[in-house]
Parts: sequence; structure tokens; C-alpha cells
Amino acid sequence: MREAYLLDAVRTPFGKRDGALKEIHPVDLLGGLLQGLLRRTRIEPGKVDDVIMGCVDQVGEQGANIARNAWLSAGLPESVPATTVDRQCGSSLQAVQFAAQGVMAGQYDLVIAGGVESMSRIPIMSTLGRGMGTPMTEGIRERYRLEGNWFDQAYGADMIAKQWSLTREDLDRYAYNSHRRASAARARGYFQQEILPVQTHVRVEEDEGIRDNPSLEKMAQLPPAFDHVDLITAGNASQISDGASALLIGSKEAVEAYGLRPLARFVAFAVVGADPVTMLTGPIPATRKVLQRAGLRVEDIDLFEINEAFAPVVLAWQKEIGVPLEKVNVNGGAIALGHPLGATGGRLVGSLAYELRRRNARYGLIAICEGGGMANATIIEAM
Repeated sequence: MREAYLLDAVRTPFGKRDGALKEIHPVDLLGGLLQGLLRRTRIEPGKVDDVIMGCVDQVGEQGANIARNAWLSAGLPESVPATTVDRQCGSSLQAVQFAAQGVMAGQYDLVIAGGVESMSRIPIMSTLGRGMGTPMTEGIRERYRLEGNWFDQAYGADMIAKQWSLTREDLDRYAYNSHRRASAARARGYFQQEILPVQTHVRVEEDEGIRDNPSLEKMAQLPPAFDHVDLITAGNASQISDGASALLIGSKEAVEAYGLRPLARFVAFAVVGADPVTMLTGPIPATRKVLQRAGLRVEDIDLFEINEAFAPVVLAWQKEIGVPLEKVNVNGGAIALGHPLGATGGRLVGSLAYELRRRNARYGLIAICEGGGMANATIIEAM
């Protein structure tokens, strides 16, 4: 089987809800990023075999295969196909996995993967309702004893916190440190390699959600963000955001043909299912499964990116896997940077690859929890 390489990784700044990126149609937000990736790598667009993008709420402006629409809107060759996938919050990580697996199988030489979500313009859960029925069936309702209209992530996060004996102070302190790490990384210029600025009425060059001077005291004063939870607040949950990510993935033949220096090699992949009620525990078995497939131990991994959907997701994972938090989300995560659902996985892969290179480290592991009780994980090796 062939090797698959990460050749480049870019993203937009992540915008706050109703921030500067709200002005941009999500098709054009992604299309502009695709153009920027191709310019930066000097790849002739027609040489790309496929474009695979993640997007969760594929309706309205994000409907009808946003990957294809973004490619065409950007004026890129009609001969290149594109498709859009939905594995909830792990959608762009799944797109990356599909792309790398296609290269490894010999079906692609160059493929672009990533994702997009404009949560300001297309609110979360927009695919439910709209007078067209619901995916909730009596079979699902009876099996999981659901009282609402669908599985509730905040309720699941609250359950996880209590199951792993995490206090409100634990969650708030983790969120506080996410902002501190992200602020420090931005000040050191760590995100400049991966961010391609976006022009609206202003030039957006940085993530809008990072708080440079977070206050643990103010976080402690925030009320629960939902009526039915006790520990989850707006401060210890991921931010609602707008953004896109795009990664160029290729074969050894493509690396040699285009004279590119790979950022990383893809080592192993895993996808798991988990209890859809607690929903967010999937990164725990996904981590164990991907390590087993790679033939590696936890101790072999230099850095981890575990998506900060909610603070208890990472802290419960850390208790189970036993990784020091000094190796986890070292430049902050979705609590500080934001979580545009379909784009986050691509950001995690790119950010991790750049940080491994910066530290002259070897292995990195990414894992993301997902709606409906799923998770995917990937291990990369820095080049």
C-alpha cells in the first residue's frame, strides 16, 4: 500500500458568531480558501483528482454539495469533482481520512480535503425541522428513552462531567487555560503559517474568539448555558463560529513531481461508535483503536489534539488515557479558537502538523467526538 502525505494545510481565521465572517457566503468562504491553497502550493488546479469537504448543516447556502459549489464559484476547472461528507463535528477529519485513504489505495495522487461551516448564517441543527419531519423515530425514542426531539450534546457533556467526578471549577480552569494557551500562541505568531486572511469590509487575519486576558473569576459567575444542565456554561463549551479549512494530500509520486516538502505522513485512522446519549465519550475508544492500528503506545505520541467541544470531553479523555495535559491542545482549542463544525477537523490536523515540526517532534494524534455518539481519530508523523 502506498503512503499518503500532508503537503500543505491552511484555514481561514475563525470568526465569532455574527462577527466579520458573517458577511461572506459559506460557498465563497471555502472557495476563496481553495484558491489560496492552490496559489500557495503552485499546484495546477486541473491536476487535483478530487475535493472532499466536511459540512454538518448541509441546507440552504450550505446545501447541494457545498464542496462542488465552492470549487465552481472560485472559477476552478469543471473537470475536477467534489463531494461533501457529514460525520458531525468530525466531518473534515473524516474528509481528510477519506482523502488519505484514497491516496493509499492508489486512486488519487492529489486530493484536497477540509471543511466549512458558517454557523452565523446557517445555525446549528438547521437540518432538523423546517416542516419536513424529523429523524427521530419511535424506535430511537424508545431505545434511548428520549424525551426531547433529538440527542442533546450539552446534556451528554453534563453527564460526562458528573460520571468522571469533574467539578465546575475543573471545567472552568480548563477553559481558562485554553484561552491562555491560544493567546500565547497567537502572540508568538504560531497561527500565521496556517491562516490565510479573509477580506470583508475589513481584513480578517486572526481568530476572533481568543480572549487575551481571560478571567477565571468571571467564568465562575457564568450561569449554566442550558436549562437542563448544571455544569456547562458558555465559558467551558466550544464557541459558535464561522470558518473553513483545506489540506492538500498527495502520494509520493506527487511529492516528487511537484517538488513539495511534506508536513507529515498519515500513519493510522480509526472510527468508532459510542453511546449516543452521553454522546461525547468516543475519543476514548477511538484513541485506543488508532494506537492499536498504528502499533504505537500512548507514550510514543508527542502531542495530542482532542477537540474541545466541551471541557469535560477532554478532561474525561485525559483521565482515561492518562496523558499529561501539557501534551494536549498545547496552543488552545475550540473553547478559545472556535468550532465551525465542518471545518474543525482540518484545523486540528494542520495545527498539529505545524506544531510537531516546530518542536522537532515525531508523532501526533487527533481525536474528535461527534453527534450521535461517534468519534474518529488519526495519527500523523511529522516529516
